[in-house]
Amino acid sequence: MKEIKSPFWRTIYEYGLITVSIWIMVVGIYFFKFPNHFAFGGITGFSTVVSQLTHWSASDFTSVTNTALLLLGFLFLGKGFGLKTVYATMVMSVSLSLLERFCPLSAPLTMFAIFLPAVGTAILFNIGASSGGTDIIAMILKKYSSMNIGTVLMLVDIASVVASYFIFGVETGLFSTIGLAAKSLVIDDVIENINLCKCFNIICDDPKPICDFIINGLNRSATVYHAEGAFTHHDKTVIMTTMKRSQALKLRNYIKRVEPTAFMLISNSSEIIGKGFLAN
Repeated sequence: MKEIKSPFWRTIYEYGLITVSIWIMVVGIYFFKFPNHFAFGGITGFSTVVSQLTHWSASDFTSVTNTALLLLGFLFLGKGFGLKTVYATMVMSVSLSLLERFCPLSAPLTMFAIFLPAVGTAILFNIGASSGGTDIIAMILKKYSSMNIGTVLMLVDIASVVASYFIFGVETGLFSTIGLAAKSLVIDDVIENINLCKCFNIICDDPKPICDFIINGLNRSATVYHAEGAFTHHDKTVIMTTMKRSQALKLRNYIKRVEPTAFMLISNSSEIIGKGFLAN
């Protein structure tokens, strides 16, 4: 996430991102997941099963269950268990209910049931938020038992997938199984790409113009240390720095222009901890 110094604007940015992420998830869930009866992914996965067995609609069951789980969260975890989670849960519940009433579906749509919810979930996880639902159950069990969040969420997802085999048949059950596996892969891949940075190791003769450009032109910093060429035994300078992909392109082009003989080692990293990147 980009660095925003003002606490007010940082809060506005984060909640705006949560809202957009939830809407991405809601579109995938309502238009593609519910009508295809895909039963993977927490409460919305169970909603497809419950709606088939009862008079409840999937959207109403999701809204009521999410609200009940929020109350449980406040009861067992206290008021500070996650304002972002509360906000995300309410946005999802209200959005699903509004879509059901103002945009009813008569037939399933195409297969974005995996991709859209996974992208929205990845964005939420990346800023330390969640969409509530089974995440709240996992947090409660983590507090009062030795089970970890990942295990609880996986068990809930597997339970909804197994139920889909009995309620909707083998074909839908297989799609749900594939969807559960694909969802995890998409979430991991999206988070990695959101956070992807470029790490530079630049071996050069004159570090001053390059360091000046990094500091003044890109508003980044660098670490400089001295080295010696193994073959020529000439003194060299190594500049080590890390930055976003858009800045990396500018630095690479600048180095090629001012010192074309410089040797650059450029690698990818999706987890950088420190000032200007992820918090410690």
